[in-house]
Amino acid sequence: MSLLPPFAENLLLHANDAARRHPRRLTAGVVGLLSSFAITAFGIAPLAPDAALLPQRLITEELRIQGLDQQLDQLALQSLELHRNDLTRASDTADTLLARLGIDDPAAAAFLRQDRDARRLLDGRGQKMVQVRTAADGTLLELVARLPVTDAARRDSHFTRLTVLRTDGRLSSRLETAALVPQVRLGSGTIRSSLWAATDDARLPDAIAAQLIDIFSGDIDFHRQLRSGDTFSVVFEALTADDQPIAWGDATGRVLAAEFVNNGKALRAVWFDGASSGKGAYFGLDGQSRRKPFLASPLEFSRVTSGFAMRFHPILQNWRAHNGVDYSAPTGTAVRSVGEGKVAFAGRQNGYGNVVQVEHGNGKSTVYAHLSRVDVREGQRIDQGQRIGAVGATGWATGPHLHFEFRVNGQFQDPLKVARASHGEDTVLDPAARARFDSLVATTRRQLDAAETLAANFRGNAE
Repeated sequence: MSLLPPFAENLLLHANDAARRHPRRLTAGVVGLLSSFAITAFGIAPLAPDAALLPQRLITEELRIQGLDQQLDQLALQSLELHRNDLTRASDTADTLLARLGIDDPAAAAFLRQDRDARRLLDGRGQKMVQVRTAADGTLLELVARLPVTDAARRDSHFTRLTVLRTDGRLSSRLETAALVPQVRLGSGTIRSSLWAATDDARLPDAIAAQLIDIFSGDIDFHRQLRSGDTFSVVFEALTADDQPIAWGDATGRVLAAEFVNNGKALRAVWFDGASSGKGAYFGLDGQSRRKPFLASPLEFSRVTSGFAMRFHPILQNWRAHNGVDYSAPTGTAVRSVGEGKVAFAGRQNGYGNVVQVEHGNGKSTVYAHLSRVDVREGQRIDQGQRIGAVGATGWATGPHLHFEFRVNGQFQDPLKVARASHGEDTVLDPAARARFDSLVATTRRQLDAAETLAANFRGNAE
């Protein structure tokens, strides 16, 4: 039932009928009607007042934060403390060290000079780690230093912690001995000019380069066979004192695993101490021992100045056979035996100066000449890598260097060729050890891959 009046209902019916018969006309009419409204709106918009001409008023009101004054008073009561750290230098005095650490405290400088324990901070060599806590005015509040222990036998396993503390205006010192803690670290690099430059770029200690050379010197002549583009990755132990890497002694611990790619050939090694021999050694990832009877060099690493060949003798002024290899190195550089054996001679001998001769068995012997000192005695049994003396310039020498010879049945041989031709020692891995070794190898592969990935990311960010 419709609620509309009759005339309205008829009008609505006529409108619907018209819409069905003339939809386009109706649509056009509606659009036109709406357009007229738009035009009308556009026409009246400019009649509004200009906002720029309207009156303006600036109101300023202070905003107060509840409790701010109390907070400022509490901050004023707090004393400002500064923390700094540095390494000592061999030339440091108490005043220069404290000045470099931003400390202006004559009483602290006097204490470092006079206190028996505190004086150890400036004694001997530098490279001691120092951390300080100071007041805002530069007064020393606390100094903590990590030093090598005085007992040389424990220097690679312990450190001394020196603490200088100001309490009620007075300074006091305390010494403690604590164990060095090894931490596993990764590194990787690419040879561009030298191994040393590559390890520097990779932020690795020199001891890592020396260990890499020892591990792979039986396969690579590091003096003559390195190529630009060769790469290395390494997993090693870093000895730390209070989580800080030390800067003295054997600071890196042992290389745990390494890979060296030389001229496209990849060589890998992992340290494993579970062999039936009872001694730890380096193995290839296939389980073959990498230990060889002879090291390639009696020094950890040095520049070869005269090889196994004819040369012009600098003193005799004539050409003659040079029956060994000369290594240029500073006086005092440690000289080690390339293999285990028995000391056949230790003393002074004509042009050789101070010299050590070691018998290795099977007609093999080595000679180390021009030494500044001799650290072994005749008849003594020595191990491979053991120190036997130090580089010097005794005898017929124009400067500090080591003259090294290798003899087989009295005949001079090229030491580098003998070392590289010697076969690795047979080390048996029993079934139980083999299972642990395979597990170690799986972990080693992941670590070496991670070292290379980290190095690649570092190089990418640097570029």
